[in-house]
Order: sequence, then structure tokens, then C-alpha cells
Amino acid sequence: MKKFILFTLISSLLLAACSDSDVETMSSFGNEIGEYSVTNQNGETFTEEDMEGKVWLLDFIFTNCATVCPPMTANMTHVTQELEERGVEDYGVLSFTVDPENDTPEALTEYIEYYDVPEGTEWHLMTDYDYDFIRGFAEQNFKTIVAPPPSGSDQVTHGTSFYLIDSDGVVRKSYPGLDTGDTSFPVDEIVDDVATLTAEIDME
Repeated sequence: MKKFILFTLISSLLLAACSDSDVETMSSFGNEIGEYSVTNQNGETFTEEDMEGKVWLLDFIFTNCATVCPPMTANMTHVTQELEERGVEDYGVLSFTVDPENDTPEALTEYIEYYDVPEGTEWHLMTDYDYDFIRGFAEQNFKTIVAPPPSGSDQVTHGTSFYLIDSDGVVRKSYPGLDTGDTSFPVDEIVDDVATLTAEIDME
């Protein structure tokens, strides 16, 4: 009985330590990002280890997207502009293409150049993997879908959410990456959460 009580107490303390943050983790998340190795738009290898010590925003896009991706990337750019305005550091953006067969590093570089991203922003656009990888990566880590284009189309089906990942590589929250019905894109909430988590890094 004493051992059970001790185990329960230790478990409670560990849970309290994990949740000791002003940014509440959504019940559907709280998982740590799995291992991966990809290539960014600069031709550099990037792995989950490169995420350590920074807060990240992550989304799924592709350069030939005719509908949701341009406004998603515009919204993410808006977030980076607001973060720069507030002087927030120790964060970055990860955009994984869902069309790696066509999205070369050069194509990704050309894509992001259309957007007014603040100079010095750490924004990695990822490729150099196969479709099975990105489908599994999206589903296992973010509980979202990536599906091949329907017959006669070149448009990949994918989610439009943005994901918040803390400096320990734990997925904390998701946000709509677009305006949804009567609800505007939550730029202020995202900026506040990133600012809060980066401030917590300095307190560790």
C-alpha cells in the first residue's frame, strides 16, 4: 500500500512538472516528435535534434497548391512579422511539403521568396523524402491526413492547421491556419503562445 501511495505521489509530481507552463497542452497532443531526417530549401540536412532548445510552428504545404497553401503561408508570414515586432527570438518555422516528388529545394526557395518574411527568420521548408514518409509523419505526430491527388488532379489533400511545438520537441497545440467561417485566423493567440514558450526557455 505504501509503495502504491509513493508511486502515485511521484507520478503526480511528474505530471505537474510536465504541465508547468502558461500554455496549456491540448488533450489530443502532448506527444514528442519522432525521429526524422529531411532536407531544407538550402539543401541542408535537418533532423528532430535540430529542433532542440527552440519553439517551433509547423505546417504542411506544397508549392503547386492552388487553394489553401498561399493564404496559409501568408498567415504564417504575418505571425513572423508580429513576432519580430515584439522582439521574440528562439523560435522557428517548419513547413513540410506534401508533394516531395515535385518540390525540390529550388522550388521551395522560389516559393517562399514571394512572401515578406522578416530577415533573419529561421524558416525551413522541408523535402527529400517519399510520400509514405510524409503521410506517416503527419498522422503519427499531428493526427492529420495527407492523401494523394484524386484522379485527374495534381492537388494533394492535406490539413490546414498550424502546430505549436515546444523546446523539448513536444507538440502542444494546433490552430486553424486559415479564417474559418466567422472566426478570423488567430494570429494574436499564436504570437502570445510562442512568446510565452520562448520566455519559459529563459526561465529553465
